[in-house]
Amino acid sequence: MTLQNKVILVTGGTGSFGQKFTKIALQEYNPKVIRIFSRGELLQHEMRQKFNSNPRIRFFVGDVRDRERVYRAMNGVDIVVHAAALKQVPTCEYNP
Repeated sequence: MTLQNKVILVTGGTGSFGQKFTKIALQEYNPKVIRIFSRGELLQHEMRQKFNSNPRIRFFVGDVRDRERVYRAMNGVDIVVHAAALKQVPTCEYNP
């Protein structure tokens, strides 16, 4: 499957994987839009600056545990890249 002309949603998009994926996708695959879905408003602001307010990047503040917000972000999406994750194993084990 190609990413060209696709609407892509990246959960956890402000993380290291999401930012690298976004950079490569924009440079090499020409997607229509990449939606960045994450909890961090500050991280979204920093990413917006890093990518020079690229009009093909849209930002959604939300949490993957909020079903309605995820559904809203997924409206019209062709491809979902799920990269939202907690990073510390003890935290994940205690908060499954």
